[in-house]
Amino acid sequence: MVSMIQFLVIGVQELVIPSISRTVREIVENDLSLQDALQRRYGNTSAIARLIRPSLEGRIGRRVKVESIVTALRRARINYARPSPQIKRVLANSVLNVRTDVAKLSLEMSRRALEATRRMLATYHDQFLQVSESLTAITLVVDRTLFDKVRKSFDDSEVLEEESDLAAIIVHSPEEIIKTPGCAISFLNRLSRSHINIEDIVSCFTDTIIVVNMREVGKAFAALTELISEARGG
Repeated sequence: MVSMIQFLVIGVQELVIPSISRTVREIVENDLSLQDALQRRYGNTSAIARLIRPSLEGRIGRRVKVESIVTALRRARINYARPSPQIKRVLANSVLNVRTDVAKLSLEMSRRALEATRRMLATYHDQFLQVSESLTAITLVVDRTLFDKVRKSFDDSEVLEEESDLAAIIVHSPEEIIKTPGCAISFLNRLSRSHINIEDIVSCFTDTIIVVNMREVGKAFAALTELISEARGG
């Protein structure tokens, strides 16, 4: 027969274990490098457990055994499954192109800026010029040779940010990408896991245009090529 003390201990354990599992999951969800290590099984689970132990104990306010963290990490690994067959099919049929020496110009949204941007789209329709709009800003990603002409069309007071020495990686995918959720995030996750900063991203029909710094374009291209190769091989 289970004594009252044993019953209470079991009850406390049942309350504590979900708390550990939930907090470990939150830590992993906020660290793409950990997700990649767990998903692709190249990380030592015990080493990862020791790594996140201080953060975990700080969050839950108690000491935790490494073995308990390892168990929670193994459960978390199940949750970070590989892409679905639909996503893998889109990735496998995607093709990469790189456009180097591009620049970015962000403008405060106004009628004048919008009209000037539309005129440029009509004038330079045969050149590399990508535009994205939000409620408060317009961002133009243009070929570096075209940048000076574009910049002269706007006053300094309209410019929020300008940056050169960038590259655009153009991912051309099959039409299935339009109705297949999770494809774009696969590209972004792979770049984030490689610690590559994304300067801008534009989606246009079946093309996903990812802008990165020229210093990182080689690393970014290699990361995306690896992602596509994995989809084709699996």
